[in-house]
Amino acid sequence: MISVKGYAAQTATSALAPFSFERRELGPKDILIDIEYCGICHSDIHQARNEWGGSIFPMVPGHEIVGRVSQIGSQVSQFKMGDAAGVGCLVDSCRTCPSCKDDEEQYCEGGMVGTYNSFEKDRKTPTFGGYSNKIVVDEDYALKISSKLGLEKIAPLLCAGITTYSPLRTWKAGKGDRVGVVGLGGLGHMAVKLAAAMGAEVTVLSHSPKKEQDAKRLGASHFICTENKDISTLFSNHFDLIVDTVSAPHDLNMYLKTVKKDGTMVLLGVPPESTQISAFPLILKRRRLAGSLIGGIKETQEMLDFCAEKNIGSEVEVISAKDINIAYERTMKGDVRYRFVIDCKTF
Repeated sequence: MISVKGYAAQTATSALAPFSFERRELGPKDILIDIEYCGICHSDIHQARNEWGGSIFPMVPGHEIVGRVSQIGSQVSQFKMGDAAGVGCLVDSCRTCPSCKDDEEQYCEGGMVGTYNSFEKDRKTPTFGGYSNKIVVDEDYALKISSKLGLEKIAPLLCAGITTYSPLRTWKAGKGDRVGVVGLGGLGHMAVKLAAAMGAEVTVLSHSPKKEQDAKRLGASHFICTENKDISTLFSNHFDLIVDTVSAPHDLNMYLKTVKKDGTMVLLGVPPESTQISAFPLILKRRRLAGSLIGGIKETQEMLDFCAEKNIGSEVEVISAKDINIAYERTMKGDVRYRFVIDCKTF
């Protein structure tokens, strides 16, 4: 077994603290990655605090992982020693269901294996994530990382990047399209960068007027402060696509009315409570309300290649491992521009 250092939550109410554990020995198709950086995703906080239910403790969060390959199995063909490699939100799947065969492992009908807070396919061995200094992963679930950007800026692409890239590609955002991005946080700032790079006209809709300058610097053409405004009247039938990244309670019906006939509003954030939806905004203009998860391995690699080509990285604040709990509290307050990334050499 391989000895690993990391940080873990022992219970839903405990702070994350140093934690030593073991990874499996390498199988023929496995690679060992010495982790250099791991992003802090809002979903890490939700799961570490068991806010979605079903959390597995002790928990080592982290699914925005980048580092260098330090060991390879005997049958590995896609990576060599020293390569930059990444691990996103999933590390295995059934590989045989229709979704897996369509390269959409995130929708695996047998249940994808999450990078953490999940179980290996034996349904007994818990998975531990990237708040650690090493990880073992099957090469088929690892990503190739370009050397064009700093690894710390690439780490959040493994979740925030693919979570926003996938719906933009699915609904074919591009030149001539009007794309609205609701919320300018870890997800929202990547949605702006990616949609703008695809050629869309991007409008950020945020309750915080302080974010206007950032929105335009990131690539938005327009910024709308939604506080105390009836957006449905001001922008009726305006957007081809809305990407809603907000996890706080908010009125979806108001935003639906800003979508054009046959347009789509896609939900990426997960508010703590269910939201009531009126049928009329959908029926009257044949609008669609959809959801999207992450992307499969193939699409995630496509996203990474696109970002390398367009020189797109996440806006990050790099922290030491000892500051993880402080970063959690600041994230909950929205006090980060726009993603915390842990320097995993500090474990």
